[in-house]
Amino acid sequence: MKVPIVNLYIVLSMAVMCICKATSDLHPLILVPGTGGNQLEARLTRDYKPTSLVCNRWYPVLKQKGGWFRLWFDPSVLFAAFTQCFADRMMLYYEKDLDDYSNAPGVETRVPHFGSTESLLCLDPSLKHITEYMSPLVKSLERIGYVNDKTLFGAPYDFRYGLAAKGHPSKVGSKFLQDLKQLVEKASARNGGKAVIILSHSLGGLFVLQLLNRNSLSWRRKHIKHFIALSAPWGGTVDQMFTFASGNTLGVPLVDPLLVRAEQRSSESNLWLLPNPRVFGQKQLVVTPNANYSAQDIARFLTDIGFSEGVYPYQSRTLPLIMEEVSVPGVPVTCIFGSGVKTPETLFYGEDGFDKQPEVVYGDGDGTVNLASLMALESFWGSVKSQSFKVIMISGVSHTSILENEMALDEITGEIFCTNSRATSTVR
Repeated sequence: MKVPIVNLYIVLSMAVMCICKATSDLHPLILVPGTGGNQLEARLTRDYKPTSLVCNRWYPVLKQKGGWFRLWFDPSVLFAAFTQCFADRMMLYYEKDLDDYSNAPGVETRVPHFGSTESLLCLDPSLKHITEYMSPLVKSLERIGYVNDKTLFGAPYDFRYGLAAKGHPSKVGSKFLQDLKQLVEKASARNGGKAVIILSHSLGGLFVLQLLNRNSLSWRRKHIKHFIALSAPWGGTVDQMFTFASGNTLGVPLVDPLLVRAEQRSSESNLWLLPNPRVFGQKQLVVTPNANYSAQDIARFLTDIGFSEGVYPYQSRTLPLIMEEVSVPGVPVTCIFGSGVKTPETLFYGEDGFDKQPEVVYGDGDGTVNLASLMALESFWGSVKSQSFKVIMISGVSHTSILENEMALDEITGEIFCTNSRATSTVR
């Protein structure tokens, strides 16, 4: 069909007006990173007891004013002698009397640059290109008009800590939710009261959903324009069982996974990411000569891998949290994730036990999160007509490459652009 030149001019003019409005009258946007995408700094007090001379004298070599140093990510972790120092300082301890987690004795930690995207661009500013994280995403957002500290904000957090079911304290995780809530209100106030778009990656999505469900519907509708979750592990991952059983280098070369296993087991958020029975059911996820384990056997699994101390906090704090009904937030939600990437689905361990790497049978997902977990909200909310919910699945994009893949970035910025356009343009 041939479009008359006059009509074509009108259409193009309206489109340009929509673009201009969308880029000059933006809803503020807050980025919430995933597990390994947060910088973490530490300093040591007199209560710190080094486990070796190396930890006492040589690690870290460089410190900031006040004795602060980079804990995550620190490239010196690649050296075996320093890996153990790193693991000791990253450890969390569950105190049953307090029913909560805390740092190792003598270790203080902090998350730099809350409110800004500065610490989300890379994991180590001295190795920007090697440790790049959200930099490509931030650049894409800047191209459609977003400006750091004006319309674009970041909400980093201590990723070792998680949340617990109602009635159980989670001091650090709950403090992050409160800080995030205040950042939402601050970003809105700075932008004329406009509602905020929250864009999360991985574990960040679980925190954001808890933020929404733990605040009133009136607050959500006033302050939240749209929630966009990238690669969110709504139902946990089989890969997390691998982490608990054998340790996980997270792609960092030269690191012995057994040296970081105890530290990874101590993480409160890692318990949160174990497979959810509501999503994985009775499917056998770990197979050994003596026993098989499904998502319903996590407590027995933790005992058999030698981490019986994790059973109580898992059963009392984590399991009730992940088994709670996932309430609809009453604000628009879009899930964007990759698929068609080999993702651990079943782990087979031999007679040598869990200290050896397993044989892995792969299934569909984004390389880290299983497809069933990525799509869990669709299965939970599919029949709820009152909830605005959208899924965008991108074939061949992995859990982390979604933050840099050109096709994925186009989808993400397109969704944000449309959210802004709907708010500011009368074009239908």
